Amino acid sequence: MFSLSPDEVTAIFLTLRIATVATLCALPFGIFVAFALARWEFPGKTLFDGLIHLPLVLPPVVTGYLLLLTFGQRGLFGVWLAHHLGIVLSFRWTGAALASAVMGFPLMVRAMRLSFEAIDHRLEKAADTLGANPLVTFFLVSLPLALPGIVVGAILAFARSLGEFGATITFVSNIPGETQTISSAIYTYTQVPGGDANALRLTAISIVIALAALIASEIIQKRTVERLANAL
Repeated sequence: MFSLSPDEVTAIFLTLRIATVATLCALPFGIFVAFALARWEFPGKTLFDGLIHLPLVLPPVVTGYLLLLTFGQRGLFGVWLAHHLGIVLSFRWTGAALASAVMGFPLMVRAMRLSFEAIDHRLEKAADTLGANPLVTFFLVSLPLALPGIVVGAILAFARSLGEFGATITFVSNIPGETQTISSAIYTYTQVPGGDANALRLTAISIVIALAALIASEIIQKRTVERLANAL
C-alpha cells in the first residue's frame, strides 16, 4: 500500500520542485504588486486589481488555455522565446512552474497587500523625515514590517502550487517524468482499472505535504511577528 513506484517518487519530487520554483520566481513580482496596490493610486487600479485576482475565479482550464495561447510554441510570446532564446515552456516542467505561479499569485498578493496596508504610515513618514529616500524606506522599514504577510503569502502560493491541476494539464499536458505532478498522477490512476490504491496513496501524501505547508506557515508567521515585536 505504501510502496511507491519510481514514477510516483518522480511525481512527488517534481511537484515539490515546481512549487518551489513557482513560488521563488513569483515572490519579487508579488511583493512589488502588493506594495503598489497598498500604497499607490493610479488610473485603472481597480481593473489592475481585478486582473491580478482573475485566476481565482476563472476555471483553471481557461487559465491554462490562455497560457498555451500566449507561451505555447506557436503562442504570442512563445514563438519569440523559442526562436530567439531557445526557451520552450509548453510541455515542459518549466511551463508547469509558470502555470502554478500564475494560479498561486493572487493568494500571494492578497496576503502581502494586507500586510503592507497594516503598517503604520507614521513609521514610513518618520523615515522620510530623517532623510531616507523612498527606496531606502521600503527596504529598511516597509519590507521588514510586512515580512509576516510576505512569508504567509509565499507559503500559501507554495501550497496552492502543490495542488495545481487544471491549468497545468492544459498547458503542459501529463507527461510522466517531465510534467506529471502528484495531481495529474492521481488523475491518471483514477482513469485506469485497479488504480484506486495508487490514487489513494498519492492522495494521502498530497494531504500530508499540504498540511505541513500550512502548519509551517502558521509557525513561521508567529515567530516572525514575535521577532519584529522584540526588535521594535
